[in-house]
Amino acid sequence: MNEKTTIYLDTSVINFLFADDAPDKKEDTIEFFENFIKTGIYNCFISDYVVSEIEDTREIEKRNKLLKVISDYGLEFLELPEGPEIDNLALEYVNRGIIPAKKLTDAYHIAICVICKINYLVSWNYKHMANVNKEKSVNVLNMENNYSEGIRIVTPLELMDYGSENI
Repeated sequence: MNEKTTIYLDTSVINFLFADDAPDKKEDTIEFFENFIKTGIYNCFISDYVVSEIEDTREIEKRNKLLKVISDYGLEFLELPEGPEIDNLALEYVNRGIIPAKKLTDAYHIAICVICKINYLVSWNYKHMANVNKEKSVNVLNMENNYSEGIRIVTPLELMDYGSENI
């Protein structure tokens, strides 16, 4: 029996559950949560960095809705290893210019997934994460640092596979 695929949701995915200004992505995100997260097809994780970004939401009602998603969908927190490994890798993404310094949390999302051997980092952030060029740059740096398992950075759409028995 195959182990379930592990995924990590960055904050953008949770945000798009309430993105009235982007109805197509909102609809796709709701479908992803209802048909793939709620049903337990994937082992789904977040980290304290996701909660920290949500807590920075200025609008209290929206912040509360975003935080409620964590419990409503049973999103699990990753147990992060002690030590500087995640910090060092995240800073390396920034130092190499893969992730802008102003988007350090995005670098942390990636580093967490690499260190914790998550199969897919799921994001709607095309500019800084979910694009093939960023993914390639991240994986080149990872190989240089002896992280041999590549990380895939994808959108929810790329994980919505209704026809597969072996997701």
